[in-house]
Amino acid sequence: MTQAATLHLGRLPNLGPLFELFNAGKHLNHIAEPALWAELEKEQEQYQELFGRLGFTLRVDRRGFAWFHFDNASSNVSRTTRQLALLFMLLFELKADEGMHLHRFGDWIIDRAVLAKLLERGHDLLLAEGLDEESLVGLLDRACAYGFAESAAGGWRLLPAVWRYLDHFVKLAGEQDGEIEEGVDVSEAIETSEEDEPA
Repeated sequence: MTQAATLHLGRLPNLGPLFELFNAGKHLNHIAEPALWAELEKEQEQYQELFGRLGFTLRVDRRGFAWFHFDNASSNVSRTTRQLALLFMLLFELKADEGMHLHRFGDWIIDRAVLAKLLERGHDLLLAEGLDEESLVGLLDRACAYGFAESAAGGWRLLPAVWRYLDHFVKLAGEQDGEIEEGVDVSEAIETSEEDEPA
């Protein structure tokens, strides 16, 4: 039987704020919260051990984001997750068609002009979800609340947590095509799978 690791709570001064953030379903991003990220990175094993003992799974991605992984998300979170997946999928397709490198999504500014293009290109998909320009604005505000985006001059900027969606899209597209490649069409892939969405 292995012995449990010793916890040193004195090394975790931001335990409360981090737990509150993660337990609310939000993501910690190194860009938006550099001080909290630095502490989490420094004491990652301590946080994962402590949260694990409390019944939570803390996942930390080396690309600069962390979250509590929940196997059974509520229906409200699942709806928001599905809508965010659709929004990000359409955005990635638009940017790929414009010749943008998808891995540079943190450099993009998403403004009303971009939303108008998304509405034109993805009209039927967005209509099926009941999403118009104003509800896309509201959806981006929810993306900010969950740590997927932040407000920027004239619009929004995507944060590193969006890697969860991009990884998922590329994986699904790769499974359909038998290989993973840059510039894949992810729209068909996301339509065929909702059971493994980021939660």
